[in-house]
Amino acid sequence: MAPSSKIFLPSRSLGYVSNHLPLRVRYIKARKEHLIVTCVGKSFHTYGITHFGLLSVSGLHSKDITCMTTDAFHVYTASGNTIYAWRRGTELKHTYRGHEHPIVLMLAFGVHLISIDESSHLKVWDIKGESLFLELTFDRNVFPVSVLMHPSTYLNKILLGSAKGTMQLWNLNQAKLIYSFEGWDAGISCIEQAPALDVVGVGLVNGRIIIHNLKFDETIMEFQQDWGMVTSLSFRSDGHPIMASGGISGHIVFWDLEARRVSSQLPSAHDGAVSGMVCLPNEPLMLTSSPDNTLKLWIFDMTDGGARLLRIREGHSASPNHIRFHGANGSNILSAASDSSLRIFNTRSEQFNKSLGKASYNRKSSKKRKRGIEDPLKMPPIVKFTSETTREKEWDNIAALHLGLPMVTSWSYDKKKMGDLKLLPERFHKKNLKNMWDVEATCLCLTQCGNFVIVGYNTGHVDRFNIQSGIWRGTYGDPKAHESSIRGVATDGLNQVTITGGSDGLLKFWRFKTKKDELLSQLNVEESVSFLRSHSENAMLAVGLDDFTISVVDIDTQRVVRKFAGHTGQLTDATFSPDSRWLITSSMDCSIRTWNIPSGLLVDQFATEAAPISIDMSPTGETLATAHVDYLGIFLWSNKTLFQKIALKALSPEEEPPLIEFPETEYKEECLDVPETDDTEFISPDQISKDLITLSGLASSRWQNLLNIDLVKQRNKPKAPPKVPKAAPFFLPTVSTLSTFEFDLKNALPTEEGESKMLFPQDFTNFSAFGRKLDATRGSNDFCECMAHLKTLGPSMVDFEIKSLAPEGGGSVDLMLQFMKMIAEVLKSNRDFELAEAYMSVLLKSHGSFIAQTEVLGNFLLELKNRHMAAWVPLQEDLMYTICVLKHLTNV
Repeated sequence: MAPSSKIFLPSRSLGYVSNHLPLRVRYIKARKEHLIVTCVGKSFHTYGITHFGLLSVSGLHSKDITCMTTDAFHVYTASGNTIYAWRRGTELKHTYRGHEHPIVLMLAFGVHLISIDESSHLKVWDIKGESLFLELTFDRNVFPVSVLMHPSTYLNKILLGSAKGTMQLWNLNQAKLIYSFEGWDAGISCIEQAPALDVVGVGLVNGRIIIHNLKFDETIMEFQQDWGMVTSLSFRSDGHPIMASGGISGHIVFWDLEARRVSSQLPSAHDGAVSGMVCLPNEPLMLTSSPDNTLKLWIFDMTDGGARLLRIREGHSASPNHIRFHGANGSNILSAASDSSLRIFNTRSEQFNKSLGKASYNRKSSKKRKRGIEDPLKMPPIVKFTSETTREKEWDNIAALHLGLPMVTSWSYDKKKMGDLKLLPERFHKKNLKNMWDVEATCLCLTQCGNFVIVGYNTGHVDRFNIQSGIWRGTYGDPKAHESSIRGVATDGLNQVTITGGSDGLLKFWRFKTKKDELLSQLNVEESVSFLRSHSENAMLAVGLDDFTISVVDIDTQRVVRKFAGHTGQLTDATFSPDSRWLITSSMDCSIRTWNIPSGLLVDQFATEAAPISIDMSPTGETLATAHVDYLGIFLWSNKTLFQKIALKALSPEEEPPLIEFPETEYKEECLDVPETDDTEFISPDQISKDLITLSGLASSRWQNLLNIDLVKQRNKPKAPPKVPKAAPFFLPTVSTLSTFEFDLKNALPTEEGESKMLFPQDFTNFSAFGRKLDATRGSNDFCECMAHLKTLGPSMVDFEIKSLAPEGGGSVDLMLQFMKMIAEVLKSNRDFELAEAYMSVLLKSHGSFIAQTEVLGNFLLELKNRHMAAWVPLQEDLMYTICVLKHLTNV
């Protein structure tokens, strides 16, 4: 059985756009549109160039994709030693196996597919037949293949570049080497076909760009890129002799091939290397991708012939530091990352993803700068933020603190931008402080009314600001709230109490609007506080401590009500479930644990490959969002308890949590090449113990009204009398025909000739369906089928069947005795206790006098009484004891 979490199921990830693999472009005639394919790990995305919308997400591969290529019909991906061919981005059509090493290069070559692995072993596949057409092996010490390319108009020929700077031209149809090029004493990083025939552009690892004629083996021109290795090349084909080159620093240079000089530049077009670059044929457009998790479309419409940004699809270029759900519908996640940006990710559609920009000391000055130029005014990354929806339409509703800074910035969710406020108390201004860099804001909290921000500092001060005006409104303590660094601040829902926690191990409760020295009380939690996390709808406060434990404090009573221990690393975050039943915690030991607050027990846990740095539960309880160290995306985990019945049992905190893989951009129950796992569901037994009384589980309406069934019938009596059905000619059974009545003689006894023609029934008894089942148990005394039949009947039918047991109702004395035996057996088994008691009450009420007058029934009634007392007396004692204890506690 594969390890898994009982509560959370991997759903999908958000915020991934591209990685180090270059993008691929396909033109689809039916759509009359170019489609862009980017890799995001174990799957790939397909975007439409018209609106940059996400069209499809492929299925999951067993390992990360190592290379991709495309043609008019398929997208080819290599994962490990296997190649997959996908149709329409999601349908797996072909699989090619045979490589012994991971595949690093691929090229769609007509009806064939060329692949090269790490050992420089080349294979040519027949695409439709999935068969091997040709194999070539190159010596890695002599010719390590690094680039693969097909020159235009060169039939059956491919050009191979090596990491040692040489090139070879091969004819694959004849498996023959045609020509070897000497090279340039530097590894070849990329080769691109130029618009002119026989001419290619060659990029080298030392930054040189060679425009080379293959037919005459002559170098036409040469350029030098100043910032290192050439990672990508592309030529414009819309009538302008321009070549674009990208480097590892993210800069893009446009070279004028006629003037043999630089035409224009795009400095810092990406924050990472330009891994993929494609100029669309006969259009002034260029696509670029990068490991910085961005995909950009540029258009050449500048007066100097340069390019400007037209469209962008992006995520975080650095791992997120802090994530929180925003709003009551649970579909938007606010995320702050190490790239100083604040973004909104939508869990339903990536079309609604927005960027609030990057933090800047002067937003207006930064906005005037050209995109791509390094901004000296950029602030350090956001490490924590807080938000509220109450006043988001009127003023800024997000407050954020930055790494190493004492000031707090404001942001507007409604306007999708950074605000103009910089919250800093006067005591920390430069003129009042000798060394401003010694002060740092460590925690903050925004009140639920959306008016005030409370900020704690490493100096022990706690200040309150008005977020609408940015005016300082007060401080807590005289002169400090704590003598040590403030680790957490929180308020109650009514703005009556402010809670501060410090590294001195104290929780202090202050009156919200009061004099600076008015302390209500304090609580010693015996360890340094790591963080505070409150629930927005009740008085529970989660306090993370430096000894890896977490306590739950009741703000009203100001006492610790629960304490959970089990993590073996520093706590990073905690979140409550919306119904306040669970507390979910994360730690640097890579585990995420779920604690049941009422019972104080651990009910679920799982571990991930990287430590979770921030977690949050959606307001609807459907999703858990997590952010992890060194991962650019946000991972979503579905709450299975909302969709299926799950029995949770207590776990030992010392148990090792099971390791679960991260969800990809689209979760599939079956990944490629991953065997199916069997997860056996626990089924509770019908009876836990034979010594315990077990109820039937039927609705109370099925048995509770049996004693008053006559009154119920009287109240439900119809106002109009029932219509009498048309009577048959006489009592014999008939069957309907087209003409006259015919008698049903199928159960009649056959008569011989000369005998009487009168019909005699085989049996004079007239038992009901239940009576016949009960009569069949005389020899076996197995009443399971009878009891099961009674459970299917309603109260009126049960009353009718019991009244039909007497001789005057069509039954017999033996039938009544069997019914009493059935009740006795049910009471002895301690199962269906309430049904047996109800049926026995109806029997005594309907036939009590008859049973008393009949000797055999009266004698068995004593045994039935003993069975009843043996089951009822212990239950009565337990019930009375419980009622007395509850009465006593209620009076106290």
